[in-house]
Amino acid sequence: MKTAFSVSLAVIAFCMLAVGLRAEEKKEVTLKGDIMCAKCELKEKDLKKCQTVIQVKEGGKDVTYYFIDKGNKESYHEEVCGGGRKEGTVKGTVAEKDGKKWITPSKVEYAK
Repeated sequence: MKTAFSVSLAVIAFCMLAVGLRAEEKKEVTLKGDIMCAKCELKEKDLKKCQTVIQVKEGGKDVTYYFIDKGNKESYHEEVCGGGRKEGTVKGTVAEKDGKKWITPSKVEYAK
């Protein structure tokens, strides 16, 4: 009986920890930097169509976050498509996959 109780407590503790880590992963962040089109401005050859990105300074280096969105169909993409950079802020949730950083934007604003 004591063993079953101990195992149950361990399973509950593990589940609570896993849920806590998941909640931490989905935390919304705000990134400030230069918003641009990765295909037009950064000349990324492996991209077949336009992709919005934001470059931010982290630890003295430029770090690029790729937007998970509709690409050039987003209203904010037109301002940077064709080349050029605009200062701006992006709010959203961040993830890392295949060595790249990604952001699912909930709000994109350009500096005035």
